[in-house]
Amino acid sequence: MEMASGAARMVSKPVDDDLKAAAAAPEPWLGREKAGCSRGALLVGGLLLACFVLGRESASSMPWLQIDVAKAKLTDTTNGTAAPGLTTDAPRGRDELFGGLLPAGMDRRACRSRYEAWRYYKHFPYAASAHLQSKLRAYEARHRRCAPGTPLYAKAVEQLRSGRSAEGLECTYVVWLPFDGLGNRMLSMVSGFLYALLTGRVFLAALPAAGSGDLFCEPFPGTTWRLPVEDFPVPDLVPRGQSIERSYTRLLDAKAVGPAANATALGVPPYVYLSLGWQLKDPLFFCGEHQQVLRDVNWLLLYSDLYFAPSLYGVAEFQDELRRLFPSKESVSHLLSRYLLHPTNPVWRLATTYYRSYLAPAKRRIGVQIRMFGFGSIPVDDMYSQILACSRQEHVLPETDDDATGGNEAAAAASSEDGSNSTAILVASLYADYYERLRRRYYEHPAKGGERVAVFQPSHEERQATDNMAHNQRALAEIYLLSFCEELLTSGRSTFGYVSSSLAGVRPTILLTADGHKVPEPPCRRAVSMEPCNLTPPLRVHCQGKPVDKEDLARHLRVCEDSKVSVKLFD
Repeated sequence: MEMASGAARMVSKPVDDDLKAAAAAPEPWLGREKAGCSRGALLVGGLLLACFVLGRESASSMPWLQIDVAKAKLTDTTNGTAAPGLTTDAPRGRDELFGGLLPAGMDRRACRSRYEAWRYYKHFPYAASAHLQSKLRAYEARHRRCAPGTPLYAKAVEQLRSGRSAEGLECTYVVWLPFDGLGNRMLSMVSGFLYALLTGRVFLAALPAAGSGDLFCEPFPGTTWRLPVEDFPVPDLVPRGQSIERSYTRLLDAKAVGPAANATALGVPPYVYLSLGWQLKDPLFFCGEHQQVLRDVNWLLLYSDLYFAPSLYGVAEFQDELRRLFPSKESVSHLLSRYLLHPTNPVWRLATTYYRSYLAPAKRRIGVQIRMFGFGSIPVDDMYSQILACSRQEHVLPETDDDATGGNEAAAAASSEDGSNSTAILVASLYADYYERLRRRYYEHPAKGGERVAVFQPSHEERQATDNMAHNQRALAEIYLLSFCEELLTSGRSTFGYVSSSLAGVRPTILLTADGHKVPEPPCRRAVSMEPCNLTPPLRVHCQGKPVDKEDLARHLRVCEDSKVSVKLFD
């Protein structure tokens, strides 16, 4: 850092490198001198000033804006004092256990996110019902009895090796198998856990032994949710496609299982795959009479990349219990995501370090998540125009005075001394284009009302790399950074956006997908529920069992804002 005439000229380095360094650091950054100044915002004389770079890794030599550092402040969560932008009070469930949602007594140091997350979230719209809390505590006790390493688990595995399911087995299981990208995985895990709650099963995740603890902490006290894949007696456990030989539909067709199955000496199969991916090979899973059949199978292997919880509400046998668990249907993913998914310490350090360094000083934080799909791709210019049109329609981003110049410098004099007229915009995208354009917009033109605006993008990976653990750690950190925002603008049909909104407790503004490669009209819609979509619901499936309460179903199941063939829960 070179000092000249009371100002500092700072040379940027890619924020991707900051995230990598933070992951390796033993403790979060406590100040800029220790970590080096990277793209960020400082509170200068009570005013939020932003330092911008182009966002490309090749632009690491571009100087930052010159700012007066004599009055600069960077407050951290030390000495028991919360940093700006962190929750410090705890009314109505705003406590570290979310009003009884989380179990007490777990190791704080092993998983800091479990006990610190409540300070970063801005919204607490729903508390866990007494019935959900009771159900979760009962589940945790069952998991401890049946988890890997227990005699009951060993008994269940031995029964699996026998080649058939046994009646009256105390521990039965849903095994989640990894499929598709991070957002899809998180939502399918939440759905699988909900199904385990509804059916009295134990939820295990087939995470690899190496690196299994690099993303999420163990969610259940005193036990593990990791399936010992290396010792599990099902060969080629994770399928290579959605057409699975031992999927429920295939076994139905072969009359090896099902309401019309032939009685054989082999009895009920020891395990059944549930192919509930985007092709939905097993749609009859969502029929009550087939749930009766699956109840007799000891091991269900779940291969899904969907949030299928909304379709569980259409199963008559589950409807009453779901009413009791979630009096507000909009709260299903919100509560279960906050219960089940806790980032490991390295990921949590990435997210909270970035937040405290760059986002916390702002009075308001807006998350912008951009995902472009191949089937709905449009030029960057058109996508950026859609973002601005949506923002004007729904009043999301601060408006600029395009007739004036000078950007944040011109607005500085109008900002309040305590920084109360400041906004940070967090961009999450594989590409830097939208960050660069938004940065330039607020750099060149002041926001109306003298609002100070800073734009940030933690990373721009250019392509999705699902099998790369470091990539997934950064992606998970960005999901949580989005969830720390007061308002979200997300891409339609994006599970990354869905899970961020669920964790945040926010009804996002959703950018509509450009079907046919044309800019949609209207450009976006405000979500009526923060619930994610089931993007592939079981359509045209004729169930023969107990009829569902269609009137109640119609009150709480609606076509999604961003997909005409998808459904979501709402109140």
